[in-house]
Amino acid sequence: MPDTFAIQLLRWYRVHARDLPWRHTRDPYSIWISEAMLQQTTVKTVLGYYAPWLAAFPDVYALASAPIEKVLKAWQGLGYYNRARNLHKAAGIVVAQFQGHVPQDPDILRKLPGFGPYMSASVASIAFDRRVPLVDANVRRVMMRISNIHGPASGTWDKDILIFLDRVMPAHRAGDFNQALMELGALVCTSQQPKCNMCPLTRHCRAFEKGQQELIPEPKKVSLNEITAVIGLVRDKKKYLIQQRPEKGLLAGMWEFPGGKVGASDKSFKEALKRELMEELGAVCRVNEEFCRVRHYYTTNKVQLIAFNAVLKGGFKPRANQRWVSVGDLTAYPMPSGSAKIVVKLLENNP
Repeated sequence: MPDTFAIQLLRWYRVHARDLPWRHTRDPYSIWISEAMLQQTTVKTVLGYYAPWLAAFPDVYALASAPIEKVLKAWQGLGYYNRARNLHKAAGIVVAQFQGHVPQDPDILRKLPGFGPYMSASVASIAFDRRVPLVDANVRRVMMRISNIHGPASGTWDKDILIFLDRVMPAHRAGDFNQALMELGALVCTSQQPKCNMCPLTRHCRAFEKGQQELIPEPKKVSLNEITAVIGLVRDKKKYLIQQRPEKGLLAGMWEFPGGKVGASDKSFKEALKRELMEELGAVCRVNEEFCRVRHYYTTNKVQLIAFNAVLKGGFKPRANQRWVSVGDLTAYPMPSGSAKIVVKLLENNP
């Protein structure tokens, strides 16, 4: 099995692999960036960020020396902002300890911020042809079907999957082998309605043999928390008030408009916003007309943001984490995607 498994998989990959920009380079830094972006993000989304990122930060030196706010701004819209923070931290370590050369050894890579088992294996195999198998969501699904493993898709099975992959992985082209498995899961062995007639590995697939491939893995039941939040577009002449989130916790270090969740005791959205603005700004605000509503989905939350125009009553002195910013300059500040949508609408209304 080892020889035929790899041969058939790589033959399929050579013909069917998508033409993606990060597959045209062996530069470890560029591959590292692509793999960081692709974690928990679709290929379609990453295609819009990969080239601009490399233009802004063409090598590890440029990334390490860039201000963290510039890094977060370039990452805005990709979500899971700790990935960007870890890229920045790891770049500094690579420059300081490895003279700007990304390490080849996966065990050394594992010690860098943001490098878990998947990231270290992907960079080591794709950039340096190190023979290290990996498991991501696509590979896990493919291998659960190959081995006819029933149950939810979780890391419970990863140890056995890695043992299997180590047995069938070829001595060379390790990076292509890993990418081929991920590509097979993305294009053919999909979570719903797998295209088994197009799969090069059906002769190795026990689930296909038993006709149980669509029962594997068992689907996860995810319930979304519905949250309504009110946002204050507090304006003074031609500038809006924004504030920076704490350096730790959810959306750490990002900038946003003041506001917060609507409470059970709030009688109206406007009353909720007045309360939130008093708590956050220590000032009374006049809440005017509603400006817009936007919806955004986070990992387990479905959020509706309701933004109101607002004006401060009396004197107000911004704290260190607060700034008055003109509409045109709002795009220079890294913001969560929901706030970024509001900025787009502000720009549309202030050409």
